Amino acid sequence: MVAEDIILRPVITEKSNDALQEGKYTFEVNKKATKVEIAKAVEKLFEVKVLKVNTVSVKGKEKRQGRYVGKTSDWKKAIVTIDTNPSEQTYLAKGGKETKISKKYKDSIDEFMGA
Repeated sequence: MVAEDIILRPVITEKSNDALQEGKYTFEVNKKATKVEIAKAVEKLFEVKVLKVNTVSVKGKEKRQGRYVGKTSDWKKAIVTIDTNPSEQTYLAKGGKETKISKKYKDSIDEFMGA
């Protein structure tokens, strides 16, 4: 799946806005997407480091219009925790030399609130 097909739209509620300070962003995602695919899609689209992904399958509600009864669609919600303080990582390379990885990651998703 392509990253644009996995992340459908952000979910903006009071609870999701409160979680933004902790680095948790909520998205509506494809029902067939896995946690690993969601993490890779968010990293690719928003250039952030994803620490954790929690998913919830949301069941559709029963709605009625007069005597007619229908049901809204089921959908999948992903709560993505990003690294709000990205730093350089070091590891030991061949020969015992210390090597640094200095990928440029953002510390927030600016596009989330339409900024």
